[in-house]
Amino acid sequence: MTPRNPATVQVTCCPAGPLLIRGADVITDENGVEHETRRPVVAVCRCDKSSRKPWCDGTHKLISKNSGSSSGRGTD
Repeated sequence: MTPRNPATVQVTCCPAGPLLIRGADVITDENGVEHETRRPVVAVCRCDKSSRKPWCDGTHKLISKNSGSSSGRGTD
């Protein structure tokens, strides 16, 4: 993450959902690719099933319903 101001970046882990990141200009994915943020708060996928990675597209909701799991991570 590249912050606008390092003191203002906040990361919130949503139970069975994405990471909400506030205040970052750029998000760097696990492959080192930088993704510019265009909103003050962005949702980053944790279930690894999003079709818009690194951004959350809500797929975790389907995984949780189908598996009965509340982890939000699908199958690890």
